[in-house]
Amino acid sequence: MKYFFLPFLFLLAGLSVTDAQTKSPDEFLGYALGSKFTSHNKVIDYFKYLSSKEKNIKLVSYGKTYEGRELLVAIISSKENMEGLEQIRKYNVSLSKAESATAPAGKQPAILWLSYNVHGNEASSTETAMKTIFALAEAKTSDIENWLKNTVVVIDPCLNPDGRERYVSYFNSVSGHKPNPNPMAREHSESWPGGRSNHYYFDLNRDWAWQTQIETQQRLKLYHEWMPEVHVDFHEQSYNEPYYFAPAAEPIHQDITPWQREFQVIVGKNNAKYFDENGWQYFTKERFDLLYPSYGDTYPLYNGAVGMTYEQGGIGAGLSVITINGDTLTLKDRISHHYTTGMATIEAVSKNVDKLVNQFRLYFQKAVTNPPGIYKTYVVKAQNLSKVKKLAELLKKNGIEYSFGLDRNLRGYNYETKKVEGFKVDRNDLIVNLQQPKAVLANVLFEPQTAVSDSNTYDITAWALPYVYGLKSYASKESVKGLYAVLDDTKEQPPIAEKPYAWIFKWNSIEDAQVLIALQRANIKVRSAEQEFTIGTKVFPPGTLLVYRTENERQVRGLSAKIARIQQDLNAVVYTSVSGSVDKGKDFGSNVYPILSVPKIAIVSGTGISSQGVGEAWHFFEQELNYPITMITAHNIDDLDINKINTLIMPDGSYGDDINEKLESWIEIGGKIILFEDAISSTLGKRPFNIRLRESLKNETKVNGAKKYGERNLDDLSETIPGAIFKVSLDHSHPISAGLGDYYYALKTDDKIYDLLSRDWNIGVLKPNSYMAGVVGKGVLRKLDNGMLFGVQSVSKGTVIYLGSDLLFRSFWENGKQMFTNAVFLVN
Repeated sequence: MKYFFLPFLFLLAGLSVTDAQTKSPDEFLGYALGSKFTSHNKVIDYFKYLSSKEKNIKLVSYGKTYEGRELLVAIISSKENMEGLEQIRKYNVSLSKAESATAPAGKQPAILWLSYNVHGNEASSTETAMKTIFALAEAKTSDIENWLKNTVVVIDPCLNPDGRERYVSYFNSVSGHKPNPNPMAREHSESWPGGRSNHYYFDLNRDWAWQTQIETQQRLKLYHEWMPEVHVDFHEQSYNEPYYFAPAAEPIHQDITPWQREFQVIVGKNNAKYFDENGWQYFTKERFDLLYPSYGDTYPLYNGAVGMTYEQGGIGAGLSVITINGDTLTLKDRISHHYTTGMATIEAVSKNVDKLVNQFRLYFQKAVTNPPGIYKTYVVKAQNLSKVKKLAELLKKNGIEYSFGLDRNLRGYNYETKKVEGFKVDRNDLIVNLQQPKAVLANVLFEPQTAVSDSNTYDITAWALPYVYGLKSYASKESVKGLYAVLDDTKEQPPIAEKPYAWIFKWNSIEDAQVLIALQRANIKVRSAEQEFTIGTKVFPPGTLLVYRTENERQVRGLSAKIARIQQDLNAVVYTSVSGSVDKGKDFGSNVYPILSVPKIAIVSGTGISSQGVGEAWHFFEQELNYPITMITAHNIDDLDINKINTLIMPDGSYGDDINEKLESWIEIGGKIILFEDAISSTLGKRPFNIRLRESLKNETKVNGAKKYGERNLDDLSETIPGAIFKVSLDHSHPISAGLGDYYYALKTDDKIYDLLSRDWNIGVLKPNSYMAGVVGKGVLRKLDNGMLFGVQSVSKGTVIYLGSDLLFRSFWENGKQMFTNAVFLVN
């Protein structure tokens, strides 16, 4: 009997040895890596499997996407480093705070963070992440073992799971049994909106500093808990392009240090060595610059790390595609290229560990003792406490120190006048002193004019936070700090009349819109003041909300109690008047207090329309206002029912030639249409739209001087406007300007401007010398010197609102949100 079982025991022993071996991605997935796209849940399963098998891997789950997919990183290093991982992390963070701390026993390793697949349809990088972590976990070569002794590697396999799954699902739904390499095949052309963006169609690679999206917010919280010395962002570009890696192209921001530049060169040369061995094509120092602060390379650079972008050709390549050169590019090729640069970077980091850690320390020490730039303190006036609070929240998310209030006078550069002036610092004025560890990032976000050595840049060139928030601000060369750590947010509590004629709510923030929404949800009729009025000593500006008791109490039971509950829930300030008579302005029986209609909103989406524009509006209503909207396509415009949809938002895009035929009758019976940017172009010269491009713009001819053949790839910089800020003069008597102050600062990314409306309302006008900051070609500047940017047209019972810039730009242009809210809720 025992001889009968002996072969079986040997078989069991063999199975246990095999089972103890860690499976490669191919073995775990059941197919060769690169032969198909891996679903996000399988990627997560593989990372969890590896962490259960290998002691040198630690997983950190840091959140979920809007669609509920898990976000995690894997941390991998040598056995010794993993045993002291928490001490390594804390010491590294202490360096980033310029604090004195006890170093870990032995050498402090450098922290290298590898980020994959921030753009969902750049899908090879997540596959690469699995190959990379397996190679590091196995550490089968002495080289890898030695690298991990000097390096803690953080791997985020997918920053944008929702976008990636959208792409992978689309590809799988249209591809055949075998990949079709013909570029004309439908598997190489995604349908709208594509997989690049997240759930709300946001580009997560432009959201690092602003942190408007839940994925970014959760990732940056973890990032600041580690503060790596090196960060690499893995991307893809057109499949006809060779591989790109650092060093980066100009313009490179002046605050980026010589060492950060030098290490990019070191890494680039090491990457090139391996690419040369394989005969793979690559390029450096072109196209991808280091200026805009919210990328996956620039944000780490402004936070003391060496940030780099790696770009593999591959967008739209699927599993296999024939390139313009006649070569066949496969997913396996793309994985190999990304894997090679990833491993070469780990090698470069390991070999330069001492200098990386030391330069990281010096970066923050210098920030405290000798911050960059000519200004040492930025002061933001507390004109609008809601906006000041939001600005403070943004600074806090980014680890930037700030304070409030200083009982003294200063001199500084006035962002509005662009002149040096004296000013008084008041109790709630926000003060950012640059003698702090995050001095570089703070300076980049606040500097009035970004220094640009080369205007051929990849993104916007102006983002100074005082313009973004529309708050009066000064930049001072004197170094001062505030007296208070927190804002004095004590709200007045006006006495509530027992039997008021009207309840009154001021209007100057998004929070006030929440009050209006709550009142209307309670079926309470709300009016808005089109003109300023005064009761006693209290002045109420245009936009102020009013609830008249007598016109509501019959329809709304417990009216007073409902208003009190709304006030309490939203922490709102409410005033009451016992009379319909006011001391200054129009009495409450005047027609300057119209009842506000309840917006029933639709947003047009689909092919030809900017997915970014759609996503910005969608995200604003759902995530900031919690307000219901209906997403429709352009084809649905034919079927608009004024009883179901009375407000139509048309984001930037192309809408076809028959747009007026679909909309005219709906507008005339009371519809309101809000047109963004190029949506306006679809209405030019068509009834009932009374808007025209400025004549000088239409007649302007583009003249190119003699150009050398070697300059054929350079942009005509005279016609460049990648993103610049202009000061818009407002008509304060119109509801669309309520709560906005004297000016609106618009981010312009195109050269379009319009003739003044002859019979309607020119709400926002660009006057001569309205340029404020950013790169603008001379030709564009001539076009944008005088004309209408924001306008409102009445059409019978309806309204058309023209918005010639993106008020919701990437959801960080806070002042634009106020104007957009006014357009939606205050304009009937």
